[in-house]
Amino acid sequence: MQKTYIHQIILAALGIMVIIMGVMIFLYPTSIFPDSCWGFQVLRKMQMGGGFNIAIKPDPSDVSKDYAEFLTWWSPGQYLVPYFFQSLFGINIGQASAVTSTFFTLLGLAGFYSFFRKVGFTPIIASVSVAVIACQQAFVIPYVFYNGGEVLIFGFAGWFLYGCATIDKTGWKLAVFLLLSGCLGFFCKSSFLWMYGAGCIYLWLKLSSGELNIWGWIKKGIWIAIPAIASLAVIYIFYLSKGQNPASGGMGIKLTWETFSFPLASPILAGLSVDDILHGLIYHDDVSILNPFWSLITLLLSAVLSVLLIIKIVRYFPNKKYTLLLVVFYSVSVVFFGYNFLRQANISYEARHFRIIGLLITPGVVYLISKWGPFYRVAFGLICFGIAFLSFKYFAAGYKQNKTENARGTSGLSQMFIDQPSLNYIMDLDRKNTNALFVFISPDLALEINHNRFITLDPIDSDIAIDYDSYVHQGHAGPIFILLPASYMGPKSNIIRKCFPGYKGFRMEMLSNDYVLYSAK
Repeated sequence: MQKTYIHQIILAALGIMVIIMGVMIFLYPTSIFPDSCWGFQVLRKMQMGGGFNIAIKPDPSDVSKDYAEFLTWWSPGQYLVPYFFQSLFGINIGQASAVTSTFFTLLGLAGFYSFFRKVGFTPIIASVSVAVIACQQAFVIPYVFYNGGEVLIFGFAGWFLYGCATIDKTGWKLAVFLLLSGCLGFFCKSSFLWMYGAGCIYLWLKLSSGELNIWGWIKKGIWIAIPAIASLAVIYIFYLSKGQNPASGGMGIKLTWETFSFPLASPILAGLSVDDILHGLIYHDDVSILNPFWSLITLLLSAVLSVLLIIKIVRYFPNKKYTLLLVVFYSVSVVFFGYNFLRQANISYEARHFRIIGLLITPGVVYLISKWGPFYRVAFGLICFGIAFLSFKYFAAGYKQNKTENARGTSGLSQMFIDQPSLNYIMDLDRKNTNALFVFISPDLALEINHNRFITLDPIDSDIAIDYDSYVHQGHAGPIFILLPASYMGPKSNIIRKCFPGYKGFRMEMLSNDYVLYSAK
């Protein structure tokens, strides 16, 4: 087979695979990450006449009243894009989320392939690189859980990098590109701002490389700074200034081994799915595989290997556009996240925050492997096959649970934290009442409430220690329905009921073996 057709076959196979998975989750939509749940709650209020991006909630000081809060913690694209598809095709939000994930996955694959070709990689290297990207667990997560901004920024980032690599001179095209890309990237995901800053630094270094005096560098910097500042001003004035975000605030300075080693290790952790496969080295969303000691050893080793890998790519790959961009983005990520980890900002130690680094380094790794001997190629192929197998296993198990085990309501989304009989009962209560108050400990369940108000409380840990002031809701406002897992029966349910002192004489109903409902009038 001629090499000229191999890359086309790879790309076609990837496209077909994504479309098949997209059809599968359209027929049986995914579960949803909590971050996206809050956005869809805002969307529901907007559809009922609320203002743009305004979360309307029962007031904890008096639940008979509401208070409004501008949702700055997450970007609006995570719910507005699915709403666009929902309105366009007349489908439910679960199906619209499936269309969103499929469309932006295809857009991302096309964008990164185009970017890899633009910075000097051959069609074979570029196509193999996007195939390696498709092996990662992060690639299939949107087909198990709708993760909002994560899949949106994947679809946008490759084209942003392509634009950065394409622009070779100052002018109106540069200004328009920076002005629009800042706003569009933030619309997809708020954390794009650090990538935007890295892109601006890269453009300044690239465009100024031929200048022999400081004034030339300053002029090029002005061309970049003016549209970038204008874009950031729009984002700040109309969005970020209205509330808190993950990077705002902090809990004080704390320097640990993980503070800078985690961002330094991002090429290995994100590029080879190490953090996902091990269920998180530092932050665990599942049962941890390694104990703290071996997690730290793995992290430090990954940091050393990552730095050496960056050095090797910069040394051997001839295209300086790519190597400069790789170094700039890697350096900015280490500084940005290291600083925020140092001051204990509300940013978790998860490789998903560094996915762009894993995506950027992939063609460089594939290029190096292609230049080494057969042993290294076979070893790398086996590693990719192993990652792909684990990713497929993750998708297959998640899809089966979403399709056959989880409950579904009016949203169409797969509900993990309730069974079907209990959800049917809750939806029936919602239809029969118009002034009721529903209380959940998971934000996704609120998406099934269409006629009444709801409150989402944080789950209570096993040590049963809570900040009572952050849980308590004073006052009275019609009947109240508190849905809890059966495991909460006892001290935990007592605590939650006491958080609503305006209600007395709670009645308990076992909706199923796993869920209990406490109600009071």
